[in-house]
Amino acid sequence: MKKILTLVFVSVLGGIISLSAYTLFLEKEQNITIENSQELPSFLNANYNVKTSNMLNANVTDFTLAAENTIHSVVHVKNTATVSGGQTLQDLIYGRKGRPKTQVGTGSGVIISPDGYIITNNHVIAGSKTISITLNDNRVYDAVVIGTDEKTDIALLKIEAESELPAIEFGDSDTAKVGEWVLAVGNPFNLTSTVTAGIISAKARDLSGRNSQSFIQTDAAVNPGNSGGALVNSTGQLIGINTAISSQTGSYIGYSFAVPSNIAKKVIQDIIEYGDVQEGILGVSILNRNSREALEKGINEIEGVYVSGVEEKSGAKKAGIKNGDIIIKLDNIEVSKFSDLSGYLKTKRPNDVVNVEVLRDNQIKSIPVTLSKSDIISVDFIDMELRNLPQKFKTATDINEGVVVQTNKNKYLYTKLGIRPGYIITGINNISIKTLEDISAFVAKYGSNAQDEIFKLEYMNTNLERKEVIFE
Repeated sequence: MKKILTLVFVSVLGGIISLSAYTLFLEKEQNITIENSQELPSFLNANYNVKTSNMLNANVTDFTLAAENTIHSVVHVKNTATVSGGQTLQDLIYGRKGRPKTQVGTGSGVIISPDGYIITNNHVIAGSKTISITLNDNRVYDAVVIGTDEKTDIALLKIEAESELPAIEFGDSDTAKVGEWVLAVGNPFNLTSTVTAGIISAKARDLSGRNSQSFIQTDAAVNPGNSGGALVNSTGQLIGINTAISSQTGSYIGYSFAVPSNIAKKVIQDIIEYGDVQEGILGVSILNRNSREALEKGINEIEGVYVSGVEEKSGAKKAGIKNGDIIIKLDNIEVSKFSDLSGYLKTKRPNDVVNVEVLRDNQIKSIPVTLSKSDIISVDFIDMELRNLPQKFKTATDINEGVVVQTNKNKYLYTKLGIRPGYIITGINNISIKTLEDISAFVAKYGSNAQDEIFKLEYMNTNLERKEVIFE
């Protein structure tokens, strides 16, 4: 019993000693730490706290005014189309076609003039039978299509309202900078205007792989219903038309793309003034950076684009641009890849003068070039000279795709298939050929072996009858 009492006494005494030591030393240490919490740690620069404070107190971009100036200019676009329905068993038995059914598509649009002109994406209204526009105040109007451009995915609509409409102001997309704050404003699902914010992630993005596009890339959330909506800067100026998202699911995952406002503005001005888009071209071929020849020449390491060919009769040829020149600027706009060049030229028309800055023999030269019409330029392809379809021909025949054979020195194609001047090439290997850009893309992919890679050719004869041939 005495041993147990002794053990208890010793345990209690030990606890008292431990508690006293904790109170005397550790708790006191903790009190010191709290009292000195405002002092800077010795390893931090003395100005650290001041810098952080300045950053936190700096003026943050206020989007409220930009949003307020934009939301009433963005509309909901509803496209109603009639499509063939699936065939029922009875249809199959009696040999009837499937019954037509109504299909509805939606997107957004932007009012660009008080008298009712609205810009949207071509894919939003493609195939439409009727189009209705819902304003942000829920007024609804019927719209007519003034014109479209499939290349840039831009369409121009018009509504007749009883009063002036809140139009948006165009900004200069060429001066927009990577890292700049932007707002994406759309009217998806007829929910009235919706605003999201982000920054410009990149410029002159090409999603086609053919160097034919020049999108502004942003990280502002854009979903399918926002197509045709506005991309605006912090002052509410229009710098782009939201067009596409990069997604495997069809929903936003962090990348969205807009047609630059300078391109969209030029397209709609052409549609209003000329009825179609006026394409001004430089007349040069650019060496593909990823090709074997580019690697051998070290082209992947240059700043600019390498001229590998100059078209006869083009403005570039007349101005004196040569093979081997490296284009580094167009009108003080820096050019680092072909989509920079093609994107800027899409804002120009035939006979516009562009100042081309080239690097030649380690010297910089500034050369003014008068842009040419696209239909005067030709390319040589498998011993055929091809040109874009003339605009007069497009208007007269309502054929808008294909390239016309100017001359044919390919003996096989002439003797076996009868392809001669006036025939129109419309497809290669199930790839639709719309313009010379598509031919150039095919050549860039296969190089000198292009003819050996062709297994299918689609074309129209001089009677405009469609034909195709499959090569064994």
